[in-house]
Amino acid sequence: MRGFGDRGRDRDRGGFGSPLPPKKFGNPGERLRKKKWDLNELPKFEKNFYVEHPEVARLTPYEVEELRRKKEITVRGSDGCPKPVFAFHQCNFPQYVMDVLMDQHFTEPTPIQCQGFPLALSGRDMVGIAQTGSGKTLAYLLPAIVHINHQPYLERGDGPICLVLAPTRELAQQVQQVADDYGKCSRLKSTCIYGGAPKGPQIRDLERGVEICIATPGRLIDFLEAGKTNLRRCTYLVLDEADRMLDMGFEPQIRKIVDQIRPDRQTLMWSATWPKEVRQLSEK
Repeated sequence: MRGFGDRGRDRDRGGFGSPLPPKKFGNPGERLRKKKWDLNELPKFEKNFYVEHPEVARLTPYEVEELRRKKEITVRGSDGCPKPVFAFHQCNFPQYVMDVLMDQHFTEPTPIQCQGFPLALSGRDMVGIAQTGSGKTLAYLLPAIVHINHQPYLERGDGPICLVLAPTRELAQQVQQVADDYGKCSRLKSTCIYGGAPKGPQIRDLERGVEICIATPGRLIDFLEAGKTNLRRCTYLVLDEADRMLDMGFEPQIRKIVDQIRPDRQTLMWSATWPKEVRQLSEK
């Protein structure tokens, strides 16, 4: 597995640090144009890194169903769905991830992690229905670290590889803290961008180069329109608390942002509920 020892060196993004232009009144994202993607011209990337552990492979169909029943895991669209794991070591995470899990006294995966880890690691698009406190943040961030480890290093002018959209500053900051806890041992860099805070430090983080960006939709739209970052390298997209983002009226911004990301990306959507609006967004 690659390390990140060189990721933070000699990153000069020239031109990213200039002030944002005066904002004109109008709909957020109206200056962003939907990209026309040609998959034949895009660089290829890997997103399936899951190797089933022998302990999981030995589970019979009956044992799989019993495990899901005991953990209260429900799977829909389960054709080809990987078996759930029941221990962290079965996921083949890097050793530094395992060390942090031990330091934080996590002994076994939560139910959403049991099924979410193998799904995310296998490069599948997924929708996870889980409440706050269910462990969903690790369910998408730990596979994100594996995903990033297998991608080429960031180059000058590159945006993030992993983008996490969150409805509020508070949630974005919480996710960024978790990303920092697990990424710092690998020199993986993350940043958190949100409204109601000075833009300068956030722009400086982006110009230095970050593998993970956690953002609220409005502030990210501002930076995309101003050319302060881009999503050309984004291959791992997370929509956290999608139902709240829709309730808060962020759907137009989310669609504008998603239009800037290559269509063969991996997408993971997380929601506490499963209303029609979330279902429709998941089908995009």
